[in-house]
Amino acid sequence: MKVLSGLIFFLAISLLPAAGDPLPSWNDTASKASIVAFVEKVSDPQSPDYVPQELRIATFDNDGTLWSEKPLYFQALYAFDRLQEKAKADPGILTSDVLKAAAAGDMKGAMAGGDKGLIDIVNVSHSGLTVEDFETDVKTWLTTATHPTSGRIYADMIYQPMVELLAYLRDRGFSTYIVSGGGVHFIRAISQEAYNVPPQQVVGSEGATNYSLVDGKPTLMKEGGLQFLDDKAGKPVGIDRHIGRRPIFVAGNSDGDLQMLEWATAGEGPRLGLFVHHTDAKREFAYDRDSSVGRLSDGLDAAGGKGWLLVDMAKDWAVIWPGKQ
Repeated sequence: MKVLSGLIFFLAISLLPAAGDPLPSWNDTASKASIVAFVEKVSDPQSPDYVPQELRIATFDNDGTLWSEKPLYFQALYAFDRLQEKAKADPGILTSDVLKAAAAGDMKGAMAGGDKGLIDIVNVSHSGLTVEDFETDVKTWLTTATHPTSGRIYADMIYQPMVELLAYLRDRGFSTYIVSGGGVHFIRAISQEAYNVPPQQVVGSEGATNYSLVDGKPTLMKEGGLQFLDDKAGKPVGIDRHIGRRPIFVAGNSDGDLQMLEWATAGEGPRLGLFVHHTDAKREFAYDRDSSVGRLSDGLDAAGGKGWLLVDMAKDWAVIWPGKQ
């Protein structure tokens, strides 16, 4: 099994103090200048726009904002792998065409089921494990399995500019949270090492988790199902439920983040909302309005009128990934 060298690198970067240029992997563009100007004014006690530290809340989407999401969400690719393993032991779990397609590695057939089909795949592949065993398995997969097109370890496909942004915000007294449509336990498995965001600061979609005594040991078991979808209109609800404050800095990349940006930037005082716009087909992927994953259309239309920042990946980022590009 490969050493967690990538994760150690991410953690080391995220813990570095902001000295000199706080965002060295960003090009010196208007986007970088806008971010720095906002962060400095809200964290400077002498500024008329100063925001007390307890109110400096920043929320970030995960898929497509902090790490890559093509050709499919990483959690879905993990679910395909685990479903294939389970089906070898018990083919009877493949009760639908979508499940059969996923087990056969037919991504197109699996995607034909839409969101419901993906939920079914996640239900079957994720259930029947303790929370601890599931998170351990996810972490192992993310740090050893390779992406189907880039050939990189999944954990190495975290965006270096965003890791720097998270660290910069924390250095200026922000509390940083992940608010994602992905499963909460999936992201918590790696959030500390990858982003220096502790598990308790991850808000995500939730399946059924039940408490029981197993051989006398208190245990939390994942039972499948979907109890809360932390996407679209669910994101402001999830923030209110788990954080209890409206963020003043919010970052996303798709229409699934639209309501989060709307709600966050509608509050009083200085606020900044941004979309990561995937424009770099050479170094990563280029997509927006017509994408089946990470579609950005309504957000593109709204950004100008709302004053939201569109971060152009090709123009604004000097590098994409940590280490060798």
